[in-house]
Amino acid sequence: MPTVYEQVKSKMLELCRENNLLGEKIVIRARTLTPEEAIGNPEGNDFPLQKGKERLMQAEFRGALGQAFTDRFGDFEGTLDEIFNMPLKNNYRRALFVAALNAVLKHLGLIGGTVHCRDEGPAECATQIAPFIKERAGLAKITQIGFQPAIAEALARAFPFRLLDLDPDNIGRKKFGIVVEGPEATEDAVAWADLLLITGTTITNDTIGRFLNTKPTVFYGTTIAGAAYLMGWDRFCAASR
Repeated sequence: MPTVYEQVKSKMLELCRENNLLGEKIVIRARTLTPEEAIGNPEGNDFPLQKGKERLMQAEFRGALGQAFTDRFGDFEGTLDEIFNMPLKNNYRRALFVAALNAVLKHLGLIGGTVHCRDEGPAECATQIAPFIKERAGLAKITQIGFQPAIAEALARAFPFRLLDLDPDNIGRKKFGIVVEGPEATEDAVAWADLLLITGTTITNDTIGRFLNTKPTVFYGTTIAGAAYLMGWDRFCAASR
């Protein structure tokens, strides 16, 4: 069976061919945004971007912007054909692919919410997450994959809740009344949950396959925008642009 990346690539290449994009000499630029450029000054200081663990790669295509979280970042310039046919063998290449994917789909008018929210945006987003989930799953047991502090705080108050993260600085620490668990707890936390709330960064760090087809799932964030559209995944991202 094709991997999730092969499926996303196949759908994206088909769209590009239908719109006669692959044959054009189109330049995609990706640059690394500083925390200030990316999210401004949100309340709190516990966001991954602020801690320097990750950066946002930004692709621009015909004026449309697409972003992707990654821990491996750098610049790239080339054609769409190069981007969408490159081997996705590390986080840097996956981030380039995802950022470009988001920018092109935004240009085509097929998706929105491809640019990270700023300033009060994360707090505004968090006020909407509990009603969003309750509408879909009632008072479900939630396992959140990836630490987004505003969302985690809102969910910990409203649901039976577990939180997993890859950052060793977070693992084992108590946040909002619960202890953050590491990747070794994944199997148990997934089995426990009624619904998984998963960071879109899983598509750039190649962990997404661990969570697909296990439980009802909602992805959150800008990174997953294009892939969620192409694959029909449920996504929450209330304050992005």
